[in-house]
Amino acid sequence: MNDKRILLVDDQEDIRLLLQLTLAPLGWALHMAGDGHTALRLAGELRPDCVILDIMMPGGLDGYAVCRALRADPATAHAYIILLSARGQQRDVDEGRRAGADYYMLKPFSPIELGNLITQACH
Repeated sequence: MNDKRILLVDDQEDIRLLLQLTLAPLGWALHMAGDGHTALRLAGELRPDCVILDIMMPGGLDGYAVCRALRADPATAHAYIILLSARGQQRDVDEGRRAGADYYMLKPFSPIELGNLITQACH
């Protein structure tokens, strides 16, 4: 049995559903959050192997802030973090790198590319 955990964080329910459908075949436990505060709470409880994180979210914590907090916490610092965003300017990618993200993927994303990335990076 695969005991790997992925935390999917996006404020849009349709994106969370698409991510869930895309990643379900991997056989990992999928957990979802719709905002940064919930994401940090769940990450602390679950200690996910991988976090797929939207940047623009409501509630005062954007994806960059969540990423920095995950990297700062020894319980979650090991997670492979993928920022998934519609913001594709170089400054956005650079900010993601500074926040500690392992990978930056643009929306709309390729489900095959995302699945392959997670399989390779989070084995």
